[in-house]
Amino acid sequence: MTEIRPRRSVLSMPGSNARALEKAAHLPTDVVMIDLEDAVAPEAKDEARHAVAEAIRAERFGRREVVVRVNALDTPWGEADLAAIAPAGPDAILVPKVTGPDVVVAVGSRLRRLGAPDRTRVWAMIESPMALLHIAEIASSARDVDTRLACLIVGPNDLAKASRVRLGVPGRPALMPWLMNVVAAARAYEIDVIDGIYNAFRDAAGFLAECEQGRDCGFDGKMLIHPGQIEPANAVFGPTAEAVAEARAIMAVFADPANARRGVVEFEGRMIERLHAVDAARVVAMADAIAARAA
Repeated sequence: MTEIRPRRSVLSMPGSNARALEKAAHLPTDVVMIDLEDAVAPEAKDEARHAVAEAIRAERFGRREVVVRVNALDTPWGEADLAAIAPAGPDAILVPKVTGPDVVVAVGSRLRRLGAPDRTRVWAMIESPMALLHIAEIASSARDVDTRLACLIVGPNDLAKASRVRLGVPGRPALMPWLMNVVAAARAYEIDVIDGIYNAFRDAAGFLAECEQGRDCGFDGKMLIHPGQIEPANAVFGPTAEAVAEARAIMAVFADPANARRGVVEFEGRMIERLHAVDAARVVAMADAIAARAA
């Protein structure tokens, strides 16, 4: 089984907002995503990147996973972002506007040269038609350990703008074929995949419905833009107590010596296979990882 890390909630916040960064250290989000790209004005980028690097070195975010979205390498700020952030050792660098595997390879190469710790991963934003056309190639770059690719995030706003798809339609019918392609690519190459933001952050019912849709489609979590979205996302994308109890029971059934030679057994009125035991082990591992982070 690949590494299990809770990524139910990925809270985005501007790298230039010191108060927001301080508050993030006390929020129950799984991932703190510090943005140096769209959320930071050009004149504030130098100060923001150095403040973010210092916050990471000071380990201000506890057990939360810390991801920094840098500016694209082809902008005036991308290389400087990597030079400042990589040595500080965030859990991951989020690369915006990825259109093909070459960008992921380039960032992975720079992280090594800049002295980023081996544990620092690369995440990729999927937010353009070109990225969708090359999604399998982008995800497949995770097979090359030098790229460090561990996660994809969908960027619905940029995707809608570039493709002229309307956002705000309940159920996201126009986006669904593309979203499922991104999920399929992530699963094919055994990396995580995060659903994009829900813009109407005061619409609690709409947000909850979109979280449930994302969960049912196979996403591991959701990118958030407001602290009030954390608890609902954690609840939807985390395993329920009932699901964990059932998973432990399924694991016990296949651990029984009497079933050692059986590929299929009866469980609570239905037939289950060993593949169900694999799924059950993942549910239990995720529950344990969530509990450890909360401790």
